[in-house]
Amino acid sequence: MEPRIIIGQQELTDDELIQLYQGPGTGPWVRANFVQSVDGAVAVGETSSGLTTPLDQQVLKLLRLLSDVVLVGASTIRVEDYIGVRFSPAGVARRRAWGMADVPPIAVVSGRADLDPDSRLLTNTLVPPIILTSTSASAAAKANLKAAGATVLELGDTSIESGAIIEALANLGLHQIICEGGPTLAGQLAADHILDELCLTTVPTILGGPAGRVTHGRLASLPVRCKHIIVDQDGAQIARWIVDPDRISSR
Repeated sequence: MEPRIIIGQQELTDDELIQLYQGPGTGPWVRANFVQSVDGAVAVGETSSGLTTPLDQQVLKLLRLLSDVVLVGASTIRVEDYIGVRFSPAGVARRRAWGMADVPPIAVVSGRADLDPDSRLLTNTLVPPIILTSTSASAAAKANLKAAGATVLELGDTSIESGAIIEALANLGLHQIICEGGPTLAGQLAADHILDELCLTTVPTILGGPAGRVTHGRLASLPVRCKHIIVDQDGAQIARWIVDPDRISSR
């Protein structure tokens, strides 16, 4: 099927975006969402805030609206200074109508549980985060996060496998997953053939420099097909890439 190409839309309504991004409804379904420059840089300095556009932000909020959980690596949590997810009353009403919780929790992958219990992730949120860590992480760090309200799950001795992440979230009833980075976590999900979809905004800027790419780590070799491309009036291209399981030898 040829991708749907939408050109010159200054503003897409939430209903139009929902039609474009609605997931399969059964899970698990794992999306990653990134913004990059034309030459593949995913950050200006240390954060992505210098790359994002109004429509990119609209899509980000919609993907969260459609998700049971927001999955993020610990480094991204610290650099981007995450807070808990919030929606407008209309957004909450939509989720209730879909049979979903009012807001999704943030699940953080941190093998060492090295997160600040006084950070905004834990102090500025409507629902407590889920910390996915290891048995070898500091017992004191895990205890401090639990005391701050987090749910702490130990998924491995020293490392956290992709399959264990998805299984742990599914056991909590969290099947629709949006991964917001960073590149190491997204690269791990892709390399392990856990990733189902990549939502990618490309902004009309060439940055150069040392900035990283969307995925980092082991070779993934994950074939995808384009579902749609939105070409915004500001020149940004917002694409939805779906993994093509028929072209993967094993999963």
